[in-house]
Amino acid sequence: MSLTFNDRVAIVTGAGGGLGRCHALALAARGAKVVVNDLGNAQPVVDEIIAAGGQAIANSASVTDMAAVQAMVDEAQQTWGRVDILVNNAGILRDKSFAKMTLEDFRLVLDVHLMGAVHCCKAVWPLMQAQQYGRIALTTSSSGLYGNFGQSNYGAAKMALVGLMQTLSLEGAKFDIRVNCMAPTAATRMTEGLMPASVLEALKPEAVTPALLWLISQDAPNRAIACAGAGTFEAAHITLTQGLHLGIGDDVPEQLAAAWAEVSERDSEQVPGSGAAQGMNEVGKAMAAKRGE
Repeated sequence: MSLTFNDRVAIVTGAGGGLGRCHALALAARGAKVVVNDLGNAQPVVDEIIAAGGQAIANSASVTDMAAVQAMVDEAQQTWGRVDILVNNAGILRDKSFAKMTLEDFRLVLDVHLMGAVHCCKAVWPLMQAQQYGRIALTTSSSGLYGNFGQSNYGAAKMALVGLMQTLSLEGAKFDIRVNCMAPTAATRMTEGLMPASVLEALKPEAVTPALLWLISQDAPNRAIACAGAGTFEAAHITLTQGLHLGIGDDVPEQLAAAWAEVSERDSEQVPGSGAAQGMNEVGKAMAAKRGE
């Protein structure tokens, strides 16, 4: 199966370097027309794409500015008639331990990563609904999925993107809008000076882009979290254990403490189809207990 993007129009944010540049170049090489979005480095990537025979335009909108984002989407539509793919890649770091972090730096990271993606998704959503087709990738992180010291702001923003993906994938399904997350491990402008040279060499951005291409392809999954780095690919899941019905009573906190290992037992855990699955599991167990099952 060959993944091609002929006649597709893609927007890639934060595409002036690192992961975004690799994503944009790969999409163009496989036939997509690409809006290369970056605050200051978009044109060199556009020049690379055009020199290789592809089609691209540069855009310098800040993803934190909804009006500028809407203008970017409007320009893409006016230029090529549609928007098929959105790759939310733009991001920044403001790392510090939580005790030392300012609220301003916390809000800024949330604004760029979370609200930046919200702005872009909001701008393309009506177009994708109307054309009954869309592919959206949100860039999450292992820092959000699993935590990382000094990145409470970044981790909170990245896990919030998973929550956004979970709901958008459900709401977009009837329009064939598929929404997925990617958690990359890559050496980029944000990681300069943080890792040894040998590690940085293994973590080339090019090793991540194959996962991105799969997540935004015509036959892409929906509601997936793909992890990628150094040529290795994994899938992450938010799961729910079967749990244990303890009822209501004064000693339930103590019962829960004693039974926590059983409550946490993962052999029969599930990946819920939606948030309603948790309530259905809980009510189902309560009704079964009432019937004496």
